[in-house]
Amino acid sequence: MLPLAVYIHWPFCKFKCPYCDFNSHVREKINHPEWQRGYLDELRYYREQTGPRLIKSIFFGGGTPSLMEPATVAAVISEVDKLWGLPAGTEVTLEANPTSVEVDKLRGFKAAGVNRVSLGVQSLRDAALRKLGRQHSAAEALAAVKTAASVFERYSFDLIYARPEQSLAGWKQELEEALEYSADHMSLYQLTIEEGTAYHTLHQRGELKIPDENAAADMYELTQEMMDRRGLPAYEISNHARPGAESQHNLVYWRYGDYAGVGPGAHGRLTIKAEKLATRAHKAPEVWLERVRKERHGSHPFEVIDFFKRGQEMLMMGLRLRDGVLLDDFLKETHTPLSRFIHAQRLQALLDEGFMELTEQHLRATAAGRQRLNAVLSHLVSQ
Repeated sequence: MLPLAVYIHWPFCKFKCPYCDFNSHVREKINHPEWQRGYLDELRYYREQTGPRLIKSIFFGGGTPSLMEPATVAAVISEVDKLWGLPAGTEVTLEANPTSVEVDKLRGFKAAGVNRVSLGVQSLRDAALRKLGRQHSAAEALAAVKTAASVFERYSFDLIYARPEQSLAGWKQELEEALEYSADHMSLYQLTIEEGTAYHTLHQRGELKIPDENAAADMYELTQEMMDRRGLPAYEISNHARPGAESQHNLVYWRYGDYAGVGPGAHGRLTIKAEKLATRAHKAPEVWLERVRKERHGSHPFEVIDFFKRGQEMLMMGLRLRDGVLLDDFLKETHTPLSRFIHAQRLQALLDEGFMELTEQHLRATAAGRQRLNAVLSHLVSQ
C-alpha cells in the first residue's frame, strides 16, 4: 500500500496576524458539531478516492487548530483509524498558540490522540510580539513551552527572525535563550513579506522596514552555526532536529509523497491509477462546509499533474532538504531521467559555483545553495 499523510485544515483564528497569508479567518461563533461532521464526511470521500493506504501521519494545521474542540480532534483521529487503519506510534501533530486558553487544552488533545505539538511562539520579545500581532507575551510563550514539555514527549516551537528593527546581536541572544527551552525540534523562519498581507501594504508604503538581504543572510548563517553546535542541524531550510526527531508529516511534503488535504483551502497530492493528482478545496469556510453538506466534499475537480510539472514540484520541494532529491525516486515519479529534465549547462554552472552537489544517488543544494534556493531553483527548473 502506498503511504498517505492526512492534513486537516482548521481555518479559524481569533485574530489575523499582519504577516500571515495562510487561509485563516476570524469568526465570532463556530458550530463545532457541524464542523466535525464536515471533516468526517470529507475524510470518507477521500477514502473512496484513495482506497486502502498506509497512514504515515496526521497533521492539524491552520489557522489555529488549538481553537478546535478536543472532541473534534478525537473524532477525526478515530475516523482516520476506521477508514485506513492507524498504526501504533503514528505521528499526530497539532499546531497551537501559546495563549493560556489554548495551553489549558493540551491535555485534552493528548487524550484525543495527539502525540506531538507545535507551538507558534514566533518571538521571545514582547515588543516584537506586539508588532507581529501575536496575542501572547514572551512569559506566556515560555510557560506554554514548559507545559507542552510536561504533557508531550515530542514538541516543537517556531521563531521568526529578520523581523523589523532586529539586529544580528539581538537575534543571537534571543536564539540562545530559546535553545534553553528546546527539545529535539525547532522551526526557525526568516520573515518574508507576502502579498495580500497587512505587512505587504505597510512595506509598499515604506512604513515597515526589515533587515536587508545581507543582514538577513548573516542571521541565516548564524542560525545554522548555533543550531549545528547544539546538535539540531537543519534537515530542511527552516527546520532543525536531532537525528530521528524530524517531522514525519512535513517530510512527506518535501519527499513528494501522497497526502490528503481536508478542510477549507487545503491542498493535496494523490497518486490514483498511476496518475499524480493535485487536489484543492474551496477556501471560504462557509462555501466549503456547504459543499460538504451537499456533495460530501468541498474540493475543486482534481487536476492531473504531467511529468514535467511532477519533476518541477519534486525538485522545488526536495531541494529544501539537506539530503536533497534521491535520483531513483525522481525516476520513479517522473519516468524521466534527471539528465533529460534539467539543462546540463545550467546544472554544471551551479555545480561549478558550489551551489549544487550531484552524486550517483542524490541531487542536493549545498549550504550556500540552500541559502539562496529561490534563485537556484529559478535557474535550474525554468524552461
